[in-house]
Amino acid sequence: MGKPVGLTRERVLDAALALVDRDGLAKLSMRRLGAELGVEAMTLYHYVPNKDALLDGVIEQVIAGAEPQPAPGLDWIAEFARSLRRELLAHPRVVPLLASRPISTPGGLDMLERALEALAGVGLSPLEAACLLNAVATFTVGHVLAEIPDEDAAELPDLARYPHVARAVADGLGTPSDHRARFDRALQALVAGLSPGR
Repeated sequence: MGKPVGLTRERVLDAALALVDRDGLAKLSMRRLGAELGVEAMTLYHYVPNKDALLDGVIEQVIAGAEPQPAPGLDWIAEFARSLRRELLAHPRVVPLLASRPISTPGGLDMLERALEALAGVGLSPLEAACLLNAVATFTVGHVLAEIPDEDAAELPDLARYPHVARAVADGLGTPSDHRARFDRALQALVAGLSPGR
């Protein structure tokens, strides 16, 4: 049996990402994805060889939405981190997956290769460039994990005994604008600290 007309790897991965966004990672299976696409689960193996490849493809789809646009210097690194944060906040149920799996698809490695090539222009070796990108990406994923609301989190206790904490909360601690401001401050410090010559 051949491949269904109109079905592509990208369409399969887009559907997988949409399913995860809606129902969560635990509900992603070849059978459910096939039902979403109107095909038998076995048909999907024409496009992704196994469940691990499907998960890696979902990561690739999210990273592709924030693909770095390499430019002279290091300014694009910060913009990449900001765009990655936006993509992760748009797909919060995928964030734990990015925190636990390396980029391993050809598409993902193509993106990484372009970034490393650009960083070679500022004097970084491939290893140094990979370490810089890893540090920025890991920081971004970790920050977003802390940003994502936890539906099961307990409410804060009465803060009367904690006046400094209460003041920080009153001043906006934990609000979206606070998360964004803290992210930007830490990102600037991180990129500056990892820049060549530091």
